[in-house]
Amino acid sequence: MNERIKELAEQADEYADYKLQMPGEYDPDWHDVRDEKFAELIVRECIDVVQRTVDGKPVDDLKEHFGVE
Repeated sequence: MNERIKELAEQADEYADYKLQMPGEYDPDWHDVRDEKFAELIVRECIDVVQRTVDGKPVDDLKEHFGVE
């Protein structure tokens, strides 16, 4: 897995832990909160990459950034 994606997943995990604040307990909403934040972080990352793109190839830049072929 791409290192940046791993970092975003870890950020989403930490967000869900903080948001629900139930250490050591199972919360049925944890995965929903985590997945929603993970998706948001990916979209924000995509927006940042596209905004930095000058040569008109945002799709190629996004693929390269996330290590997608």
